[in-house]
Amino acid sequence: MLTVIKGGRIIDPGNLDGIMDIFIKDDKIVEIKTDGFLDGEYSELKMIDASGKVVIPGLIDMHVHLREPGYEYKETIETGCRSAVVGGFTAVCCMPNTKPVNDCKAVTEYILTKAREVGTARVYPVSAISKGSQGDDLCEYGELKAAGAVAVSDDGNPVMNSHLMRRALEQAKECRLPVISHCEDINLAAGGVMNEGAVATGMGLAGIPNASESIMVLRDIALSELTGASLHIAHVSTMESVRAIRDAKTRDVPVTAETAPHYFTLTDASVKGYNTNMKMNPPLRSSRDREAVRQGLADGTIDVIATDHAPHSSVEKSLEFHQAPNGIIGLETALSLGLNLVDEGILTLTNLIEKMSTNPAQILGLENGIIVGQQADITIIDLEKPFRVKADRFQSLSRNTPFDDWDMKGKTVLTMVGGKIVYQDQ
Repeated sequence: MLTVIKGGRIIDPGNLDGIMDIFIKDDKIVEIKTDGFLDGEYSELKMIDASGKVVIPGLIDMHVHLREPGYEYKETIETGCRSAVVGGFTAVCCMPNTKPVNDCKAVTEYILTKAREVGTARVYPVSAISKGSQGDDLCEYGELKAAGAVAVSDDGNPVMNSHLMRRALEQAKECRLPVISHCEDINLAAGGVMNEGAVATGMGLAGIPNASESIMVLRDIALSELTGASLHIAHVSTMESVRAIRDAKTRDVPVTAETAPHYFTLTDASVKGYNTNMKMNPPLRSSRDREAVRQGLADGTIDVIATDHAPHSSVEKSLEFHQAPNGIIGLETALSLGLNLVDEGILTLTNLIEKMSTNPAQILGLENGIIVGQQADITIIDLEKPFRVKADRFQSLSRNTPFDDWDMKGKTVLTMVGGKIVYQDQ
């Protein structure tokens, strides 16, 4: 079986940028060339016309909640992976706040087994920092890595104990696992349901100050500097956090960071109307913070765009604002929102691919790129294709998006994982 992706503009940051053909035999890339011909005889030949399209290494989302095991009414590994490939993601990293928490070999192996059965996107489990994500005792990182974990995180539950976080960084360094930190001082954030500021005051809602995030960012940077361990800061939302990470990088602290599309697209003004699909943690911040996040993406302070895809049922999100759970889904809208940054001149298209594919792979030690001999994990994008977001047509089980009925431009038209087409736009 030979598959040829023909006539597309291939962009693989630091490797390729030009109109070429990609030849794929079974699951691997066997040749990249311009003459459209490959020697040899093949029992079956499949041609994919990519003319006028952009062909890139498959997107990697390093922050996703697949909810399984335990919360299958919100999302399953199957529906989450289907949602991922529609969005152009060939791989997702699933956070450990399942039921039971992914804090042991058995849960990690269960997730990987289910993902293999589904056979669409690749799934890379992120295991817990502490047992039960309770912040008391560390998990067995060596065992978790051997089982297939690519990082550790107590996402959803900040590690408040600084001594435990130091030990986590030290032990994760020995196992060559990055630590993904949910930076939140729960005492400062306690009771808050949206960003602290004039909008919250006007709506009569309790606020969450910027400092509840940035204080913990500063602490974890200090611990990374102390231990020399790799630290990745999740869902950056504030100006102060961006400033702290930028400063740390000038001192060569081994810190990387991500933000999510809602933090560079929306502000706390979007919460007016008490729409619970605008409720998340960290919350939507001020326009000043949004601009700082955009600048952080532009200058490289923020390395990664991840979705923090967090499905919730419509029943849960129908509760009053202060009772509704935090989180939104994002796998099927992230690429288009990222392309808005390109249209606005904040990022180049190559920069965007770096932040949604190349950099996540480097941070997590995953194979990536349109390179001869590597797995054919490839996304094809139509940069000009317009579409209207319709949440009721999502592959995700949940519908909690703030972008329903938005008109967007730029869409995945084909997603390939290991040489297999797992999504094709009709």
